[in-house]
Amino acid sequence: MEIEGKIILDIPMVEGISKAGNSWRKKEWVLETFGQYPKKVMFNVFGDRVSTLNFQLGRSYAVSVDIESREFNGRWYTDVRAYAARELTEGQPGPGMPTDSLTSGTPTGGYPPYGTPVAGMGGAPQGGFGGQQPAPFAPQGNDSDDLPF
Repeated sequence: MEIEGKIILDIPMVEGISKAGNSWRKKEWVLETFGQYPKKVMFNVFGDRVSTLNFQLGRSYAVSVDIESREFNGRWYTDVRAYAARELTEGQPGPGMPTDSLTSGTPTGGYPPYGTPVAGMGGAPQGGFGGQQPAPFAPQGNDSDDLPF
């Protein structure tokens, strides 16, 4: 899976020794995705990749990650682990990056603006959109049941 966004937080490296006596290290960053509703995603790099994958604060990247959850003592934990990355150039969106709906006229995700007829869909939207009012609710059938709806 690939996540695109801007690095907004650089968390210090953590190092330790495993029960088996092997040394380990882990580095974490927080990336804020692009789009109308940006999400913050914390991801990590573990082991030898810490020295090969280096992210800089304020720069945009496309980060390839593996997502895995595991159970420990009845609780679930999720890791977002990066294994590859490429820096995105300024002003050029990546292949999966949404466009700006204010300048292109097309909202994020490639959908036409709300209420716009779509080819092959029979013209204007139905069901109360485009100036039409929906039909009032009229109960049907037997009123003897005690259901609240």
